[in-house]
Amino acid sequence: NVKYHVTQNPMFNCLRFLLFSPQTFTAWCNSHLRKAGTQIENIEEDFRNGLKLMLLLEVISGERLPKPDKGKMRFHKIANVNKALDFISSKGVKLISIGAEEIVDGNVKMTLGMIWTIILRFAIQDISVEETSAKEGLLLWCQRKTAPYRNVNVQNFHISWKDGLALCALIHRHRPDLIDYSKLRKDDPVGNLNTAFEVAEKYLDIPKMLDADDIVNTPKPDEKAIMTYVSCFYHAFAGAEQAETAANRICKVLAVNQENEKLMEEYEKLASELLEWIRRTIPWLENRVAEQTMHAMQQKLEDFRDYRRVHKPPKVQEKCQLEINFNTLQTKLRLSNRPAFMPSEGKMVSDIANAWKGLEQVEKGYEEWLLTEIRRLERLDHLAEKFKQKSTLHESWTTGKEELLSQKDYESASLMEIRALMRKHEAFESDLAAHQDRVEQIAAIAQELNELDYYDAATINARCQGICDQWDNLGTLTQKRRESLERVEKLWETIDQLYLEFAKRAAPFNNWMDGAMEDLQDMFIVHSIEEIQSLITAHDQFKATIPEADKERMAIMGIHNEILKIAQTYGIKVVGENPYTVLSPQDISNKWEAVKQLVPMRDQMLQEEVARQQSNERLRRQFAAQANIIGPWIQIKMEEISHVSIDIVGSLEEQMSNLKTYEQNIINYKSNIDTLEGDHQLSQESLIFDNKHTNYTMEHVRVGWEQLLTTIARTINEVENQILTRDAKGISQEQLNEFRASFNHFDRVSNTWSNKHIIFFYLQKRNGMMDPDDFRACLISMGYDLGEVEFARIMTLVDPNNTGVVTFQAFIDFMTRETAETDTAEQVTASFKILASDKAYITVEELRRELPPEQAEYCISRMTKYNVGDAPPGALDYISFSSALYGESDL
Repeated sequence: NVKYHVTQNPMFNCLRFLLFSPQTFTAWCNSHLRKAGTQIENIEEDFRNGLKLMLLLEVISGERLPKPDKGKMRFHKIANVNKALDFISSKGVKLISIGAEEIVDGNVKMTLGMIWTIILRFAIQDISVEETSAKEGLLLWCQRKTAPYRNVNVQNFHISWKDGLALCALIHRHRPDLIDYSKLRKDDPVGNLNTAFEVAEKYLDIPKMLDADDIVNTPKPDEKAIMTYVSCFYHAFAGAEQAETAANRICKVLAVNQENEKLMEEYEKLASELLEWIRRTIPWLENRVAEQTMHAMQQKLEDFRDYRRVHKPPKVQEKCQLEINFNTLQTKLRLSNRPAFMPSEGKMVSDIANAWKGLEQVEKGYEEWLLTEIRRLERLDHLAEKFKQKSTLHESWTTGKEELLSQKDYESASLMEIRALMRKHEAFESDLAAHQDRVEQIAAIAQELNELDYYDAATINARCQGICDQWDNLGTLTQKRRESLERVEKLWETIDQLYLEFAKRAAPFNNWMDGAMEDLQDMFIVHSIEEIQSLITAHDQFKATIPEADKERMAIMGIHNEILKIAQTYGIKVVGENPYTVLSPQDISNKWEAVKQLVPMRDQMLQEEVARQQSNERLRRQFAAQANIIGPWIQIKMEEISHVSIDIVGSLEEQMSNLKTYEQNIINYKSNIDTLEGDHQLSQESLIFDNKHTNYTMEHVRVGWEQLLTTIARTINEVENQILTRDAKGISQEQLNEFRASFNHFDRVSNTWSNKHIIFFYLQKRNGMMDPDDFRACLISMGYDLGEVEFARIMTLVDPNNTGVVTFQAFIDFMTRETAETDTAEQVTASFKILASDKAYITVEELRRELPPEQAEYCISRMTKYNVGDAPPGALDYISFSSALYGESDL
């Protein structure tokens, strides 16, 4: 092993590293670190915690280092740097005077010395030409490659490179298409160097490590910097793989690849279209801008129903077909020994499932929002009408009251008139207090309309504010008038007690009649028989109070009759109205007749509502009768399909026939779902939002139906893939049954619970997959002697995506993989070599002569040019093409 020594002698450090620009080290490190998706900015700072130093060593060595410490304390950083230094030492490099503490403390000299040691070991040591040392081998390689070029004479790694022609010659020797060497001038060293740097960085992936002006203006450029940079060209141009392949194997492999590419393109197209539809649909469903009228919200609900019936079902089928295509493609890739298909970012089956789940969640929330808004608008319309009715009654009562209270008639009135005015004012105060409740009701209704965001709240608020302001003014005027009347002396002699008694009894009775008329005309909203029965009971209780009210009316009318009797008896001529009230006996009689007419009208309204609620109850029972049949039917079919896919009954073809029969029966059952949809629509049109006769909602049935369609389609696809595997691998039905029996024995029984929002029925069933512990037990029972390493290797075959479970299809693939004959990259390469007559490249003419036209053109369009040595123009690299067929590539 080659040993590298680093000393702390100050003179040595000055000569060895300070002349070597840290930017060169930084660029060299970043050329490797960017392969891991990172880079460094400051070489003396960014390696101090040891994390990027360990990552750099992993990238350039291709080996895994011990897991780094994640802490940020000094001892964590020292531990990480020591792991890196131990790894360097394990590669035969002896590090003298370089300790972890110096690196952690940011000692630039030690850091540069360590990086130079890494460069020597991993970038230069392996260079060997005719058994020379690393440095001499690299120099000999450069001399041979640049020998034919004029003005180039490479004798060392410093002044021989100052004019830039040597670097340009190296690039032109291997890639003549990148530089026109004939146009270069020896008297333009800076231009030559910058040309080489730019071409190497752009086309050869070699970062710019040196500065042209520094090289030209330095008498003797730094040898280590030049060696580091030139070694990158050696590694970039060193050697090409040898590979061979034959026409018949190529045709077979290319045909498989073409078919797989088509399936991949179809999957990508379907996935993109479905995700785009989901992306466009979700904003529509997330739009919660409420309409102002019930008609507009009903139209939104109708649009949502149209989406559910017309637009969504085809997308459900597309999602199911997408999953089927994905499973079929993965099966074909496994059978042809190809790597698993990885869709574009964001287009995995799981991504589509998550997007679909998000769509359904938004969809459910949108429907709930629609129904809530319809109920809110219904309530708002009712409250608005009630507000207008009460406001009209109140405004009618207050008309003229302010003018009446503002009169100063007491200033010129007689004593009797003043006392009469006082009694009249007391009656008005009683009436005013009686109306306080109505004003509070009006304010409460307005507040509720504001809380429910009524669209015309501004008008409501303005009217309510006007009523409240007027009410406050009435209270102020009332108080002022009382104070004025009380100032007048001698108000308490001769008062007509009968007038006063009539006024005091007529006012509350009149208010009672106003309240009764208001209640009899009050609008109502009910949603069940029980609610309407409650209103009928309340109405019956009101009717029971009418006889007592009639007695009060007769008593009030008796007071008026007594006044007439006294007037007649004593010859008093009654002129004008009762001075203590604006109510007349005729007013009482008219309102009483109006109350009696409203009672039967209220009876009729309540009976009509009873009939409507009875009709709604029939719709509920009709929906529940069908839903209680359809829901269990879906559950039974899910269980039967599960048994067909798990139990070993008959051949795969018989299982497929049974599944197709189930599928047809399910399709034929669709008419029952449509009938239930019709009943559900009738219920919603009748504003029926609950149903105590069934636990199934239409949403439950829809989701269960979609799950049933998806389950039968997936199960059929699984059986088709098993048939495809059986035929491709030559497995007998008995072997398949034996594999299924072993798999079922270790396939644990699982429980599936029911959710109130989605139909997941409680079943005890096998889940069709094994966890790693069950899979290990199964292999041991079949005679496998498994160590940890061997079992880990097998798990990478049966679970390449690291999902943590082993499916039955993967189990069959593993059981047949060892004996099945599959193509490999080496076999395909060997076949190409035969066609190329043992050359390292192949020409377009040879491909078109040996292969069918379609396969030949496929190869020509995908093979890269072969530019090594004296290859003729148009030579193609079949080696990298063959390797790409079996690895991760764009093919």
